[in-house]
Amino acid sequence: MHDEASLVRRAQQRDPAALTQIYEENFDRIYRYIVLKMGDRTEAEDMTQQVFLNAIKSISSFKWKKGATLSSWLYRIAHNQVVDYYRRKGSSPTVPIMETVAARDPLPETAVEIKMEVEELSLAARKLTRAQQEVISLRFAADLPIAEVARIMGKSEGAIKALQHSAVSALRRAMAPG
Repeated sequence: MHDEASLVRRAQQRDPAALTQIYEENFDRIYRYIVLKMGDRTEAEDMTQQVFLNAIKSISSFKWKKGATLSSWLYRIAHNQVVDYYRRKGSSPTVPIMETVAARDPLPETAVEIKMEVEELSLAARKLTRAQQEVISLRFAADLPIAEVARIMGKSEGAIKALQHSAVSALRRAMAPG
């Protein structure tokens, strides 16, 4: 936390190295979180850039609160931008699972199988509550620990564990053969 506090102080003073470090250390995770929510890589890249522009503009107002971290603040900005995007668009987020998973394997047969599994998972995920979808996004797409997810969502670690367990169980049931 001491290093992070120092980094934030430097960023608040508009130190270019500190701002760059914040961007480089957090970009990939914020992008994965947004692309999972949106399903569109180009839109997600644009929105991720906007998250960091907004963070830079408002870094001077960043305040340390109990249990808060810089990354939880960035995820809150990202979450709010995704919500605003869907509000303007007139629909709600559904947890579209990114097609980029299928694009990682060079073999076309494997890519097709993965894409079919991803589509099945995406359909199953739409049946989850919004809180369950958010936990799945933060835990698995953003690869955050339970404690961080709890801070971002404003819930206890126990509540996050319960949400994750119920979400995974629901996904398992929805995807079970037969």
